[in-house]
Amino acid sequence: MTDLINITRVRTTNFIDGRQITAARFISKCRAGFMTIVDARDFEIAGYNQYPESLITGYKKGALHTVQVQLEGSDHFLTVFARVGKKIHIIDETILREVTVGTINGLFYNTELYSQAQYNAVNAATWASYAFKMNEPKYETVRVA
Repeated sequence: MTDLINITRVRTTNFIDGRQITAARFISKCRAGFMTIVDARDFEIAGYNQYPESLITGYKKGALHTVQVQLEGSDHFLTVFARVGKKIHIIDETILREVTVGTINGLFYNTELYSQAQYNAVNAATWASYAFKMNEPKYETVRVA
């Protein structure tokens, strides 16, 4: 789709693109400091299909490193989000379209996703604004005396 505005040049994939997610797997760092893998429960999958941003919002800041999904008609897991430190290696375009400024400011403010220039390019005015697709400009009403 062409509605994605990515001036930060974050690397993207396009695996999901309208296909249904049938399973999800998260690789995160636990409090003890080692990596752990968590599979999504069956009842969470419908939420991931309806709100793709929720794939990256379920963990504390800095804990989530990789998200893999299994798509309909496949037995394999595909990586749709990968982060090492401050560098975002890849993120799926479907997730990127739905990411809000609040998600980035709260969970990923020290990564490549955070960019004031990106927010200005898409007319983001609040934390509820989309960060990578165009937001409708807010017009102020002016009273004339």
